[in-house]
Amino acid sequence: MRVQHRHIIYVQGYDPRGLAQYYRMFRTELRKFGRLYQLDATITRPQVAPDGETASWTIETKAGDWQTRTSYDFLRWEDLIQRDLAAPIWHTVFHAMWIYWRLVFGGTLARFWKAHWRFATFISYPHFLLFVEALASLGIAFAFAKGLQALGVPHLYSIAAAAALFVAALGTLLKYTENLTYLLYLLSDTIWTWEFSHRRRPQWDVRIERFAQYLATVARSSDAEEIVVVGHSSGSFLGAEILARALKLDPSLGRHGPRIVLLTIGGNFPIVGFHAVSRDFRDHLRLLAVEPSIDWIDCQSRKDVMNFYPFDPVAGHGIDVGASRRNPTIVAVRFREIIKPEHYNLFRWKFFRVHFQFVMANERPHAYDFFMIVCGPIPLSERMARPEAALAVATGDAAAREWAWKRLEASAASRADAVDLGEMEPSARRRG
Repeated sequence: MRVQHRHIIYVQGYDPRGLAQYYRMFRTELRKFGRLYQLDATITRPQVAPDGETASWTIETKAGDWQTRTSYDFLRWEDLIQRDLAAPIWHTVFHAMWIYWRLVFGGTLARFWKAHWRFATFISYPHFLLFVEALASLGIAFAFAKGLQALGVPHLYSIAAAAALFVAALGTLLKYTENLTYLLYLLSDTIWTWEFSHRRRPQWDVRIERFAQYLATVARSSDAEEIVVVGHSSGSFLGAEILARALKLDPSLGRHGPRIVLLTIGGNFPIVGFHAVSRDFRDHLRLLAVEPSIDWIDCQSRKDVMNFYPFDPVAGHGIDVGASRRNPTIVAVRFREIIKPEHYNLFRWKFFRVHFQFVMANERPHAYDFFMIVCGPIPLSERMARPEAALAVATGDAAAREWAWKRLEASAASRADAVDLGEMEPSARRRG
């Protein structure tokens, strides 16, 4: 019941900062986690694999009556993402505009809006901002043309000069306001998700296959009690793809070794699954929905405009598997409950900061705690099934912890009986 060794396989989203930035953040947040729960947590330096595609480190966590060792693998995509962001500005702008209007006229954006209007607004934000910056540049160019005409410059020459100024002004605005607006990054993200959905990113598919093989190898060789595949943001559908492909490579993946759990947090499955051509992806969701050897936990937050909330990753794609469905368990996370009010009010409107709270340390003890999921002694499925007991293990006195462990052991026993009987408990929606 008590996890002494856990293996985390972390799948990042579309983030060009990659390993260096993530490791610094992880190390800083781990210290905060230790202070919150008054425990010792130490971390090793990352070791990069020879192919450069994975990096690994180990965390040792010790509390009064438990300790764990966590093997942490970070799957890397930043080389592919940085290549996208190095594309010429005008190529990115025109390509993203073409895709956006295809989403509009093809009805996909309307489906986004119906599923989660906040995400549809967010995906439209860079195009609205692009329109505003284009208007500002047009105003500057218009004033310049009028000034040239007032000086007696022929009309044709003044128009040509104004057009050149418009292009230069808009390009300058896009380039030098990027750190404030993230406009070009978001446009690149739009291009990537559309092309990935349409199977036009073969390098990504090849790497997903390698990561699937890596997961299958880890499952056969690891001595961990559980393996948790964590997918954050776009890593949610990438993690689902990796796990589904690993199951195809080894159909007994979750039966001959550690329990395997897929944890998707801040997910945005529809940006791939809502495209008509994404049949393979929807088939993979169907596979994960009914696979009895895999647990899938999907954590969502209403406050995060970059995930879909509330959204069922299976039924929301029109997938009906009837009574055989057992995944995912959907868990609502309220950031207001895990962050101190004075800090929550400072970043609640900073969308990227809110989005990353899923993988940052809590400021208040809570059943949802990313670092307790990574470093704590309770298996993830039991943590989500008995959140009050999980919290008592972390914060209660000796009597409360004894009660909590009994509750968790009873929960694990009932789940094991359900597996033996082939009567898996149905997907549940927990509201935070």
